[in-house]
Parts: sequence; structure tokens; C-alpha cells
Amino acid sequence: MIRFVLTLCVALAASVAQAAVNIQQVTSPGGINAWLVEDHAIPFTALDIRVVGGASIDEPGKRGATNLMMAVIEEGAGDMDAQTFQTRREELAASYGFDTGDDMVSITAQFLTENRDEAVGLLREALVNPRFDQSAVDRVRQQVLANIASDAKSPGAIAGAAFDAAAFGDHPYGLQLDGTVESVTALTRDDIVTAHANALVRDRIYVGVVGDITPDELGAMLDRLLGDLPATGPGLPVDTTSALDGGVTVIPFDTPQAVALFGQPGIKRDDPDYMAAYILNEILGGAGFESRLMNEVREKRGLTYGVSAFLVPKFHAELWLGQVASSNATVAEAIDVIKAEWARLSEEGVTPEELDKIKTYLTGAYPLRFDGNAEIASILVGMQVIGLPPEYVENRNEMLNAVTLDDVNRVARDLLQPEKLHFVVVGQPEGLDATD
Repeated sequence: MIRFVLTLCVALAASVAQAAVNIQQVTSPGGINAWLVEDHAIPFTALDIRVVGGASIDEPGKRGATNLMMAVIEEGAGDMDAQTFQTRREELAASYGFDTGDDMVSITAQFLTENRDEAVGLLREALVNPRFDQSAVDRVRQQVLANIASDAKSPGAIAGAAFDAAAFGDHPYGLQLDGTVESVTALTRDDIVTAHANALVRDRIYVGVVGDITPDELGAMLDRLLGDLPATGPGLPVDTTSALDGGVTVIPFDTPQAVALFGQPGIKRDDPDYMAAYILNEILGGAGFESRLMNEVREKRGLTYGVSAFLVPKFHAELWLGQVASSNATVAEAIDVIKAEWARLSEEGVTPEELDKIKTYLTGAYPLRFDGNAEIASILVGMQVIGLPPEYVENRNEMLNAVTLDDVNRVARDLLQPEKLHFVVVGQPEGLDATD
């Protein structure tokens, strides 16, 4: 019955989330900051925590340690083994999530108000007192190794790994966050303990909370949940830039459909022109079937089922990426069309009609992101991480509409660099010569 109640709360949260988002900034007695959207309509709370660092702070030779640690962290805590911990979580109808990215680790939780103290206490044990039993480490390690083996057979994963390695070399961004077979196999329990101490530190924590909780209750909860984590961690990586120049890299792979990942240098998230670049990308390759790339590559020529482009402003480097899949016989033509469209947009810019249409789409779609407590909590914490103020939620569409045609076309001229567009193609492409 309690699981049904939690499911019902999630559904109700989605139905009420369209109301105005009133963000409160909360600081716990112990000095932990969070953003809160208080909503007592349903007895349910969603919590989203990000800690800056992520896989990028893996120690030398220990690639994959943070990823493995975050995968093992709920496999037993305190005096509870893995099975006891999971049984208790299910009894509380609580939901926890743990994930690793290049620049952050994330912890999410959802729980009912009636079980809040117990659910938070259980999560605290996982964060502060994980057991990291050798049997659990070895079992989860095998799951990670299975994922690595699967990626070695995936054209998309192969393209991504090759692109990252060529772009960033020995920088952490050039290495796969889940590690290699060799690095993961060699990880010891002590390595996992060290990764835990390095990754979960208070001075890099950002928190978003939505639901049935007051600021005072949240402050006490934050100190209880996070107050016993280490105060600081190791230094972050240095900033870097992509070493790739224009050209084509071909990685032979036995598959009837070639996969291509392409990209050039991007733009920082805090750049004053980021909003214009965001709009430009949506017109180029982000707005589904309405984008230029979809129109030229799929609709006009039937060369692919899908092609897209996206801005990737990482913490220490920026890329503008895209991806396409096409048959080995047609991928060369698809690449030629993408290059031509990249150059045409740089030279000619967008039309007033395109700009008006994309603004209407983007401003209309924005409120739909706020469709549940967990989704709003994720937005809150994401805004904090990239330095946006609370009022951004209210001002975002106004800021987007303020971007002019001249702004977008200036950014197109300045930022789009067709000569630097590099393609990594995995497959057996016909009529496509590698240039490196």
C-alpha cells in the first residue's frame, strides 16, 4: 500500500508543478546551502544533490574509481549489509539514485513525509558510513566490466571514446569515466574508500529540494544528512581546449550503418552570448524535425533517421557536438551535407522567420520542464551549479525573447567554425577518406 501512495504522490506532484515556482534560499545551522520550493499539497519530498568533482578527480592510474564507488555506495551501510539496506529502503518506500559524471556526482532521493526521518537517516548511512564490503565491490565491478565490454561493441560508444581521446588527450575529459578493463580490474577496496573521501565533500555541494518540508526542517535535515562529510577535497582539473582540427577520422567496424560524432570548439555557459548560441543550435540541429540539419539530411535526402547538434559546456572545456547515423553507402554524403549546412549558417545566418518560430517553441516548451517535484529539484540544483540566480526561472523567457536577429547572426559568424569541424566515423563508410 505504501508504494502505491508514493506513486500517487509522484503523479500528483506532476499535476501541481505548473504553479509559480517560489524559490527560497536556505542555509542550515551548519552552513550548508540549498534552494527550496516549498509545497505542502502532498506529503512527499524530492531531493537532488550534486557534488562538483566527479570522475575528473579520479587519482592517476585509478580511472573508474569514482564511478565504481558511486555504484557500490548503497550496497550496505553501517551495520546493514546490501540486502538489509535494500529491504529497509523498500519498507520506507524511499527512492535513491547515485550517478557519476565527468564534473559531478549526483545523489537523488524521494520520500514520503511520514517516513522522512527514517529515509534521510538511511541515506545518511550510505553517504557517510558506506561499508564497501569486498563481496559487493567485486560484484558491482563485474557489472561495470560488462558495461565496458558492451561499449566496446557499440559504434556510438566507440565514436565517443575516440573523439574524447583525440580532443583532450591525457586530460580527464580524454578518458572514459567508467575506466578501462585494466584500470577497473586493478581497483582495490582502499581505492574505493579514497574515491569516496575525495568525491563527497561539503564545500562543493549544491542542493535542490521540492515538496512537503519547511526551511527550518530542511536546515536540520541538511546538517544531519551531509554535516559529517569531509569539509574539502582534492583540487579540480585545469581548464583545457580541444586539440582537434577539421577533418575525418575513420574507425573500421563491421556494421551496416556507420555512426558519426562530429564537433568543434564550443562556448562557455557563462558567456554573455550563450543564450544566442543556444537559440542558434536549436535552429541548426536541436529542434527535432524543425532543425536545418534534419531538414537537409533526412527530409530532403533521406540519408538518416536522425541527426542532431548540441552545446556541451563542460566545467573545464567547451564543445559544440553533433551526431548522425547513416548507411555505409550514404554516410559520406550525409557528412558533406552537414559540412555545407554548418558553413551556410556561418556565412548567411538565420532568417527572421526561423528566429520567431524557434522563440515561440522554446518559450512555450520551457514551463513543461517543471512537471514534477524531482524534475524541479533537478532544475534548482542545476541552476546553482552553473551560477544562475533564482530569478532566472521567471526571467528566462524574457531573456530569450530579448535576443535579436543581429545577436544570433553575429554569434553564427563568430562561433561556427566549419574549418574546425571534425568527424569521427565508426563503420565501413564508402567513398570517405580519413584525413588523419
